[in-house]
Amino acid sequence: MEYLYLIPVTLGDSEISKVLPDYNKEVVLSLSYFIVENVRSARRFLKQLDPLIDIDDLTFFVLNKHTTREETSGFLEPVDKGCSVGLISEAGCPAIADPGADIVAMAQQKNIQVVPLVGPSSIVLALMASGFNGQSFAFNGYLPVDSNLRIAELKRAESLVYSKSQTQLFIETPYRNNKLLAEIVKTCKPSTKLCIAADLTLKTEYIKTKKISDWERSFPDLSKRPCIFALYK
Repeated sequence: MEYLYLIPVTLGDSEISKVLPDYNKEVVLSLSYFIVENVRSARRFLKQLDPLIDIDDLTFFVLNKHTTREETSGFLEPVDKGCSVGLISEAGCPAIADPGADIVAMAQQKNIQVVPLVGPSSIVLALMASGFNGQSFAFNGYLPVDSNLRIAELKRAESLVYSKSQTQLFIETPYRNNKLLAEIVKTCKPSTKLCIAADLTLKTEYIKTKKISDWERSFPDLSKRPCIFALYK
């Protein structure tokens, strides 16, 4: 039987053996077709997984914001020919804050068995380490770029923290992290708790939960660092 394998990758420059099980390597080495967001980074990941892998024997389908629906319709054709396909994310797990979700939906519609492999998710890791409610939570993705809209979204998220006891998680483009942190501290209640989880699984990993009033006294430098922000009461 042929499958669509969802293949997680590292969240950065960390040792593969520390974040991915050996079984993932077995699956990857059995595949010849991959759907990827960026061919160059996918090739680099595969070489790290196994330096002896013959990249030139592999076929890559590129899936990004420029890929048309017509193009994606052919990405799962190898399955019809008896070959499983691997979906590789740029970082972490495929289809989580990732365009791969469209491919998974297509596979489900075609009755192709989808197999998610174990790997790091920055959202889940941040939630685990925050000390916040793991029974009810929402991942809001990127907040609006417009400052007024972003502040309104922060207030909405904070209101859900108190009305539903629901943890609110979101991300930002790394070079705007410091600006977002300043806006969170300025906008949210002093008693609201904020967890900042940066560089997860890396040697520079930073995870800290404090009240907004405590964050006001000391800001970490989050510039260009992949980061998850979480709010709770």
